Amino acid sequence: MNKNILPEIEVNRPSKFKDERGEIWTTYEKYAFKNDMNINHTKYSTSRKGVIRGFHGDFHTFKIVSCIYGELFFAVVDNRRESKTYFQYDYMNLDDKNRDVVLVPLGFGNAFCVLSDLAIFSYVLSYEDEYIDAQNQFTIKWNNPNIGVKWPINNPILSERDL
Repeated sequence: MNKNILPEIEVNRPSKFKDERGEIWTTYEKYAFKNDMNINHTKYSTSRKGVIRGFHGDFHTFKIVSCIYGELFFAVVDNRRESKTYFQYDYMNLDDKNRDVVLVPLGFGNAFCVLSDLAIFSYVLSYEDEYIDAQNQFTIKWNNPNIGVKWPINNPILSERDL
C-alpha cells in the first residue's frame, strides 16, 4: 500500500510464470497470508473507465482481491470504530501487470476507480455461516471528507448505492 498506516492490510505479490503461450499466476495459497481462512466463494466485477465502486464491507467477511485485467486505483478504509486507525485509508494501484493480491480484513471497506478502458476485479471471499450481501453490508460514501481519499477523477460513474 502507499500510505502503510493500516497494518492489518496484507499485500502479496504472487509468483508468475510466463512464456510464449501466456501467463499463469496464483491469487491464493493457504499460507500466503497471516490469517487462516476457509474460502467460500469467488466473484468478479467488470467496470469501465471512470467507474468508482464505493467503500463496501462488513464485519464477517475476509476479501482477497486483485485486478486480473486492466488498471485500478484501489483504496481500503478502516471502519472499526474502536480502532486507532478508524476512518484512515491506504491506497495503491492494482493492475494486470503487477498482479498484487490484497487481503481486506473484517471491518474494512474497499473501493476502486477504473483507470483503464475496462477492468476485471476478482473477489475471493471467506466468512462463517452465510454470505452477507449488499443489503447488509456497510457503505461509506466514496468522497467522504472525513476520510479524504484523493481520487484520480472528479466526476465518477456511480451506482445508486454509492451516490
